[in-house]
Amino acid sequence: MITVGAGVGALLAAGVWMTVSAWLRCMRPSVVARVQPYIRDVRPELQVARGTRWQQRVLEAADRLLGGHASVDRRLSRLGTGGGSVEAFRLGQLIWAACGFATATAAAMAAWATGGGNVASLLSACVLGAVGGAFACDQHLTSRVGRRERQLREELPVAADLLALAVAAGESPVVGLERVCRIMHGVLADEITDVLGDVRTGTSVVDAFDVMGARTGVPSIARFAEGLAVALERGTPLVDVLHAQAADARESARRDLIEEGGRREIAMMFPVVFLLLPVTVIFAFYPGYVGLHVA
Repeated sequence: MITVGAGVGALLAAGVWMTVSAWLRCMRPSVVARVQPYIRDVRPELQVARGTRWQQRVLEAADRLLGGHASVDRRLSRLGTGGGSVEAFRLGQLIWAACGFATATAAAMAAWATGGGNVASLLSACVLGAVGGAFACDQHLTSRVGRRERQLREELPVAADLLALAVAAGESPVVGLERVCRIMHGVLADEITDVLGDVRTGTSVVDAFDVMGARTGVPSIARFAEGLAVALERGTPLVDVLHAQAADARESARRDLIEEGGRREIAMMFPVVFLLLPVTVIFAFYPGYVGLHVA
């Protein structure tokens, strides 16, 4: 009880200290807050709400604490326009950590009410709940990236064939890409739409495809973008290049499917060995066992 009282007192003291310090800062406005009313017409970007500044500070502190800024930024860029910013991801990660902490705290309080565990183990469980929530949010982002990359690999052969048909019919590569975007609906169509947006703003087709290959992070997409860039730059027959890219993508998908089947075959041995085989042995020997005991 003394330890619990000391912990509650420390939390109360920390809350009072944070409240008083925030009140003192509010009573003493900064230079920016005093000058803002006079320059808001010429510098509108300085009109940042106090809550926004506090939120930015909290997110920056969370980013420094959790680390991995470059990794998160790279995975969010692979998600395309739906990835969002690192700050938004950190905010979601804090929410996941708070949910994990609340769940672990509820379980710890229930265990404490029933007389199980000591204070140190229950506090450790609460901390582990928060860490687990943050880690689960990071793993969720990784799974989203993996799912999107699989969709890109699956849609690549269809897009390459459609573009090859459009170019063989006499259309330019840019017009063919527009036709592909009108026909297809998926993540690869969104990436091609971004490429067309870059081309319309003045970026060359070669540079736009290079950026798409680096952004997606999928080897087959990178080879597809590189092949298109080389064909457009050196004048290689584009239809042959596109058909070769589609065949290469299908061959890569076939190899991935065979590898996945090999892994699943090994996983299927577990229910066979530990479930079906014992049941078969029991059905084979149990009637003889019963007959011997009856006789």
